[in-house]
Parts: sequence; C-alpha cells; structure tokens
Amino acid sequence: MRKPIMVLATVLVAVAACTPGSGSKPKPKPVSSVNTDIAKDGPVTLTVWDQEVLGGQNEQMQKLNAAFHAKYPNVTIKRVSRSFSDLEKTLRLALSGNTPPDVVEANQGYGIMAALVKAGALVPLDAYDRVYGFRKRFPAGVSQLNSVTPDGKTIGSGSLYGVSMTGEAVGIYYNTDKLAKLGIQPPVSFGQFEQDLALAKNRGETPIYFANLEKFPAIHELGVLLGQTTDKGTLRNLVFGQGGAWTDPSIVKAAQKLADWSRNGYLPKTANAGKYNDSPNAFASGDGVFLIGGPWFAADLEKKMGSKVRFMLPPPANAGQPQPPTLGGPGLPLAITSKSKHPDVAAAYLDFMTNPQAMDVVTQTGGLAAAKPATAEPVTPVGRDIFNAYRVASEGDILVPYLDYSTTTFLDTLGAALQEIVAGRKTPEEGMREAQRDYSRFLAKK
Repeated sequence: MRKPIMVLATVLVAVAACTPGSGSKPKPKPVSSVNTDIAKDGPVTLTVWDQEVLGGQNEQMQKLNAAFHAKYPNVTIKRVSRSFSDLEKTLRLALSGNTPPDVVEANQGYGIMAALVKAGALVPLDAYDRVYGFRKRFPAGVSQLNSVTPDGKTIGSGSLYGVSMTGEAVGIYYNTDKLAKLGIQPPVSFGQFEQDLALAKNRGETPIYFANLEKFPAIHELGVLLGQTTDKGTLRNLVFGQGGAWTDPSIVKAAQKLADWSRNGYLPKTANAGKYNDSPNAFASGDGVFLIGGPWFAADLEKKMGSKVRFMLPPPANAGQPQPPTLGGPGLPLAITSKSKHPDVAAAYLDFMTNPQAMDVVTQTGGLAAAKPATAEPVTPVGRDIFNAYRVASEGDILVPYLDYSTTTFLDTLGAALQEIVAGRKTPEEGMREAQRDYSRFLAKK
C-alpha cells in the first residue's frame, strides 16, 4: 500500500552518520560485473523489508517470495513485514545496524528516496537496468518518479533507484447498498458528490469513512480536493519545488473544504483516533457510504463486500467536463541498500518481482500492476473499476505526485497541520502557513 513515509530529522541524521558511503556515494557497477547466474552463488539469505500488510498485498508477497525461492532454492527470503507506521519507526535501525536489509521499500520523493540517495544508502540501478531492462518494463512516468540525481537534490530525473510492483490512483470507493438505500447513483459531478454527502449525513449515515490517527491519510483527502481547485501543472510544480506556495489561494481553498467537511459532519468525529489499516473492516461493516483511497484497499474490500463495493475517480466539477487531477503514480518501489552483501541477488529479486508473470500475481490478488501483466486481467467489478480508472488517469495524464514528496519532513508537517484542521484546532490558513515554512526552509537548503 502506498503510504507516505514520515521522516524525522533524527532518522536522516542517523542515516547520514552511520551508512557506509556517506561522503563517497556508491558508483554504478560496470555491466561486466553484474552476475545474473545467482543459482551458483551458494546459500544466500536475502532480507526484504516491506509494508505490504493488507490482505491482497500480503498474499502477493507470499506467493511471489515462494515462487522466487522455488526458482532459486539456494536463496532464502527473510521477509520483515510491518504496518507502514511500525516499519517507519524501525527505519533508522534497519539502515544503520550491523544486519541491515538487502531490499527495502523506499518511498519516492525527498523524504525517503532522495535523502537515502544523498546519504549513499541506496544502490543505483543503472547497471542492472542495462541487464534487466527495468525502464523498458514500465511507463515513463513510473521510472521517472523512481529516479533521483546522485546528489539527492532533484527527484524525477537522474539514476533509477527503485522498481515498483504496483500502480496507484487515489479515488472514491462506494458501497452500492448504501447508495441504493439513499436512492442515489454514483456521482457524475463533484457538486453532486457533495450533495450526496449532505444527504447521507441527514439520513444518519457516515458520509465518508476516514481514519487519520497516523496523520498521513488526510493527504489523500486533500489531494482529491486539490484536484477541484488547482490544475495539475501547478500541483506538479509545487511538489517538485519549481514554483508556487502552499499558502496560494487555490491550496488554502482545498484545505478549507476539508475543514468544512469535518465541521459539517461528513467525516467521523473520531477520525483522528482511527487506525488507517482498519479502514477496510470498518467500511465493509457499513461505516461509511464513501471511502477515499487507492488500490491498496481493493482486495480486502472485495473479499468482504464482493460486488457491493465499487471504485471511481474523483468526478469533475460539472458532469461532462474533463477528469480532474488526482494523486497517484507508482507504488512504493523495491530498492537495494548499499550495505547489502548480495546486491546481484537483490537485483535478480527486483527483476523477478516486477516481470510480467509477477504482474499476473499482483493482478490475481486484487492489486493494480505497475507494468503489463503477461495474461491476467481483473475479474472482480472493483478490480475492473480500478484497472480502468488507472488507464484513464494514465492516458489522460492527470496523475500528480503525492504531496509528501515535497520536502524531507513534509509528510509529518503537512499531516500534522491537516490533523489540526480536521479537529478544528487550526484554521486552513494557519495549517498551510506551517506547511509553507517547512517548504521554504527545505528549498533554501536544497
């Protein structure tokens, strides 16, 4: 599941101080030195850290890890899988300890991937790309967002540092039974969507199920609202540090709408106390008419709700208008740590986990494959919804990067500000000023 990683300053300091390669960045391996015949390497234990803990994601990892071991019996996968937040808390130890992982999911953006590249903690994949053809496997936008310049100062260009198994587009899940009970259809405009929220509230329903204890989930809600107030070019420039400010009127307007949703009772009163990973269970149990999220919820929801759960992209302001921008792109990529004693084996693992047959497994377990599957196609209604939504979003070029990519600490800063806005303890203007201060400090030091 794509969940932005919150990076504390102490984590980054520890990485820079403790990771070999700080001050002397790892250099791409010559093609001649890349070993692809890992079956002859003898017994190898490859430690992999991931946060694929929800049902379908966990299933895909289990199946693919087992298949990799079947192909290479000499390689044992030691998988460490925790929730996103729990994995984040152990990041410093994972990177600076004596037994670091070989492969880790390293979130894109300045917060994790660029910071680790700057610290010399990740292996550039350029040499492996020439052997395995990673860039040819994915749409250009996927590889772009998994790329960083060697100095860690620019994301979206430079060397490839990770490969993603999944693609993502943030949209709106809806409970078909709830809609039928309310006498409404899936909204074709954002105005209609908000009318549906008011109707659901008046009928005693929770309009949008929302759990925000970990702070980062609110960024998905804000992203959907930004799609209504801000064009994609402005959002992309803002995330990449190429213009604009988080205090601009269109940004504050979206934050104000989030505050209005909370004040109007469209979000649960206990939103800031709910655990994000509990969202599928709560929504499937009837708490909420709508649920904002990405493909990471699909498998669990489908197992519990069957055809009663469906998915749609956020609708345009008015029916018939072009699709508005929404958050999305590649899922968290698998990256090789510079401390790995088995980088060639790790590279073979990355190749295996993203080949067309692996994309079949991702599709069959309810995920959205980042690359083209060999044969599999979604078979469930919600699976087809998500597949088609991602195709529309990709072909229409409406996906914008996740907002936390903006600085090394932006998820923590923006997430905290949004949590206060949802709780009514800060105004949208105050929250966005806090975000802008973080953003300005980062750009000044970049």
